[in-house]
Amino acid sequence: MISLHAYFGYRDAVAALTWLGDAFGFETTMNFPDGDGGVAHAELRLGDVAVIVFSDREGYERPPRRGETGGFGVYLALPDEAAVDAVYARAVGVGAVPVWEPGGTEWGNYRFRVLDPEGFEWTFGIHRPGEPVAGDWS
Repeated sequence: MISLHAYFGYRDAVAALTWLGDAFGFETTMNFPDGDGGVAHAELRLGDVAVIVFSDREGYERPPRRGETGGFGVYLALPDEAAVDAVYARAVGVGAVPVWEPGGTEWGNYRFRVLDPEGFEWTFGIHRPGEPVAGDWS
């Protein structure tokens, strides 16, 4: 079995763990402190999605935004438009910065994109990447 997991270095990883739970519903399943009040390694789960969080002690660069987006982020697939709308409302309610409000795309996705408090891009939609899609998109 092969799986893919994203990892994020947060300058305030302790706050990020709480925020990711409040905004998107992630549950922290592991939290190993770094000895300086931060996070050496934490894991969060939402359904079948797991992400890794750690304290950014090096001051890593974030991709700069050009127009609406930095062109780099994570995408999570949800079951339907109502779930997309609910996660969007929840995230914006705790301070996520909207990039794209929920809406449809020409390729049939219904999605939104927000920035978290440290500028990482999070997109949620109904399209499941890698699954066949009806239609001729050539």
